[in-house]
Amino acid sequence: MFLYWLPMYIKQTSSLSAEYSAYMSVPFDIGGIIGSMAAGILADRTGSPALTCIVMLALAIPSLFLYATLGSLGLWSNIILQTLAGAMVNGPYCLVTTAVSADLGTSITNSNAMATVTAIIDGTGSIGAGVGPLMVGFLATHWGWHSIFYVAMSADLISLFFILRIGRAEWQRIKLNRQSAT
Repeated sequence: MFLYWLPMYIKQTSSLSAEYSAYMSVPFDIGGIIGSMAAGILADRTGSPALTCIVMLALAIPSLFLYATLGSLGLWSNIILQTLAGAMVNGPYCLVTTAVSADLGTSITNSNAMATVTAIIDGTGSIGAGVGPLMVGFLATHWGWHSIFYVAMSADLISLFFILRIGRAEWQRIKLNRQSAT
């Protein structure tokens, strides 16, 4: 959603031109790069990609709220909060679409099932990529720009809910490893 509507959001909530608004949406992508790398490093070092996702999804909700409420106060607040939101939103996204697919690929011995699982993950993302921009236009027109942020925060909360079971299993594994090491 952010890829398509963030420049328009910046243009309509500031006095910037369309061209400059497009440039001002770049910090979200820079944050996405930083967040993706941080998520990958944390997941590899801890061996807990689900817990990494949980933490980042939990931080994505307040970062989106802060950007929606304080991002238009000035240039630096926009850049800093947009970068933070990009990191927290894109970090879990990259872990789910890459690390989870790779983990499933190594645990599935049937190559047909592996392709099916990967296709389901990618296809679900494609549904979101197609429906997201349609929702943005409708929501912005009928309920204003802040409604889009609430939808994104809700999506993060739903994602967080679905990954809690996996995170709990990772937490139990960490506790057992610590107990057996002592």
